[in-house]
Amino acid sequence: MDRETAYKVIEEHVESDSLKKHLLAVETCMRAFARQAGEDEEIWGIAGMVHDFDWEVCPTPESHPTFGAEILRSNGFSEEIIRAVLSHGNHTGIPRESLMEKALFACDELSGFVTAVTLVRPTKSLSDTAVRSVKKKMKDKAFARAVRREDIVAGAESRRRYRRRRHRCHAVIVIVAFVVRHVTLVIVIIVIVLVIA
Repeated sequence: MDRETAYKVIEEHVESDSLKKHLLAVETCMRAFARQAGEDEEIWGIAGMVHDFDWEVCPTPESHPTFGAEILRSNGFSEEIIRAVLSHGNHTGIPRESLMEKALFACDELSGFVTAVTLVRPTKSLSDTAVRSVKKKMKDKAFARAVRREDIVAGAESRRRYRRRRHRCHAVIVIVAFVVRHVTLVIVIIVIVLVIA
């Protein structure tokens, strides 16, 4: 599945500009997360782009994103993308296990919130929106009431846990590499000593 083919599904099912902008914002966020994590930007971006494509065509809010998952399957999307889309809805009962699933959950609410913060800025420009403005608005419960702040926090926490785990794994790899290098050096020295003796 490539981006162009995925975008055709968006064009076929999404009418409102605001939903299209949301899908593209989540796609952008997912690509950035993928790049940072060393993952496949194309797959992550597509998952972000199609995660809410069925919102306007779902018979009921409760059937989102399950309704859309069937459309994605019939259009040849991978099960990895479909599972990520399904897991972004708390009501589906599908746990977020992969890093992509956790990132999608985080990006969905966060991108909507950042967009809302941007739109109340005088310039309405994302480049003029400071992190401190977003943090300040997070504390204001009256601002963007529909955005579930607990989902933003939960998404950020799952990313933090992954990064800590990744750093721990990296530290173990460095230690193992150091030990292997030195053990190899010791073995080489022993062999040289034995050959000379």
